[in-house]
Amino acid sequence: MPLYDCMLLLKPLVTKESAAELVARVARRAYQRNGVVTDLKSFGKVHLGYGIRKLDGRHFQGQLMQMTMMVPPSFTKEAHYLNKEDRLLRWLVVKHRDAVYGLEFINEDDGKYEMDSFRPNSSSVKDEDVDEYDDDDDDEYKVERE
Repeated sequence: MPLYDCMLLLKPLVTKESAAELVARVARRAYQRNGVVTDLKSFGKVHLGYGIRKLDGRHFQGQLMQMTMMVPPSFTKEAHYLNKEDRLLRWLVVKHRDAVYGLEFINEDDGKYEMDSFRPNSSSVKDEDVDEYDDDDDDEYKVERE
C-alpha cells in the first residue's frame, strides 16, 4: 500500500475535541480500508496568505494538521465526504513519491554513505581561487592598544 499525507486545514475556532473527532473519523475510514495511520502532526494556528471564504465568513487563519497513512489508492477517491465537513477550510491528499517501506526499507543502508558524493576533492581547489589582493594590510588600520 502506498504512503499518503492527508492535510487538513480546519477553521481557527474549532475546538481540540472537535478536531480530534474529525481526525478519528478519517482514521476510522482508513482502518475500514485496511489502512494504517503512521503519523499525526498538528502545526497549530497558521496565518493564511489569503482569506478563504466560507458560509460563516472569510478566514485568514486556520489550524493545520497532517495525517500520514498507508492506505489503498482507492482511499483518495473516497475522501470526498470531507467536502461536506463544515469544520474544514481545505483538505488535500498527497501521495509520497519514492517512499521506501516494507522489506525494501529493511535492506536499505539508511543513507549512511549519502553525503560521500559531496566531499570536496583536492583538484577542485585551484590557485585561481586565491585572492590576489589578500596582502597583509594590517598597517593600513591603526589599532590603539591600552
